[in-house]
Amino acid sequence: MDTLSYTAILGRILAQFLPVWIALAATFALSFAFRRRLGLYGKLFDSPVGMIGFGIVMFWVFTALFADQIVTFDPYAQFSGMKNKPLGTVLKGAAEGQYSHFLLGGDHLARDVFSRMVMGARSVLSIAPPATLFAFMVGITLGVPAGYFGGRLDTTLSFIANLVLAFPVILLFYLLVTPEIRLTGIPVAMAAVLFLFPILFLTVLLNARFFTDPAKRNLYVGVVLLLGFWAYSGLAFNSDPLGVWRMDPNLLNVFVSVVFVNAPTVFRIVRGIVMDLKARDYVAAGQTRGEGPWYIMLWEILPNARGPLIVDFCLRIGYTTILLGTLGFFGLGVAPDSPDWGSTIDDGRKTLALFPHAAVAPAIALMSLVLGLNLLADGLREESLRD
Repeated sequence: MDTLSYTAILGRILAQFLPVWIALAATFALSFAFRRRLGLYGKLFDSPVGMIGFGIVMFWVFTALFADQIVTFDPYAQFSGMKNKPLGTVLKGAAEGQYSHFLLGGDHLARDVFSRMVMGARSVLSIAPPATLFAFMVGITLGVPAGYFGGRLDTTLSFIANLVLAFPVILLFYLLVTPEIRLTGIPVAMAAVLFLFPILFLTVLLNARFFTDPAKRNLYVGVVLLLGFWAYSGLAFNSDPLGVWRMDPNLLNVFVSVVFVNAPTVFRIVRGIVMDLKARDYVAAGQTRGEGPWYIMLWEILPNARGPLIVDFCLRIGYTTILLGTLGFFGLGVAPDSPDWGSTIDDGRKTLALFPHAAVAPAIALMSLVLGLNLLADGLREESLRD
């Protein structure tokens, strides 16, 4: 028998995801047990929509973490006789200890579609959440003082943000990630500026919190500066002497583009929230106590803005996932043979009429992750409104 039945294929796929099922069961069990002590995260489990979304998102997170144990073959390897093979095709001449079937068939280059779909989760989730987090740090660092102080600072930063937002997002992404732009040095220059913001944000945050306790302030700020500039030297300039922090030029292009495109929108959201919250009584009380403006902004106003920001963070990861898929589809992914879902969909598109499985599998994976993020955001919004 050259192929498995659909029931057997499903059973084997479920078995391959065993580490994910175990991790999901443990996560849900612990979250349910301690949900009353976990704040907004714990309240998420009171929302069926949010819980479903959380489950879908964590499925792909754990898939990315355990990808090496889940894949059945090397996602980059090509196998003789497996070009465009259907689901469940047996691998003839498989070596001892090697998996026996291509569970989701082979693509036009005789690579295992299942393994590429699984490893694609790692490719996407290694970029979208951290890049979105960097964008939030840029947006918060600029948006909080713009909304709180107003005046010329607000006018200048809002004008710059509007300039970026006025440009079509997809076209801006396309321009920023083309291989030719690396020759201009623009991505490195952008990284040199944008990657400073997490260091600046954490430094100001800790300085404002421990300003009255110089010993703790100096310790915490010193650690942030030491680790921050160590990571900064490797990520922005690929000059970490220990080789711990580094970023491939293609990845740097994509990463910087995500941060640059998302940061102005985050800035506008944070600015609007701060302008609303700065008129609240607890802000006036902090000013009366003699608290500094940065303490009030970062330790009084910002925590009260966490609900909308967490919701937008989840949604923005979904938008970024779609944009990364779009870039990969256009051949502008991290690497030409990368298993990221956009590139894999583009590879499968070429034979879509005859062999749809190569494109359908990664498309469903991408759709399900974005759906999960949207449902999670809906659940968080619902619970944050009750908070």
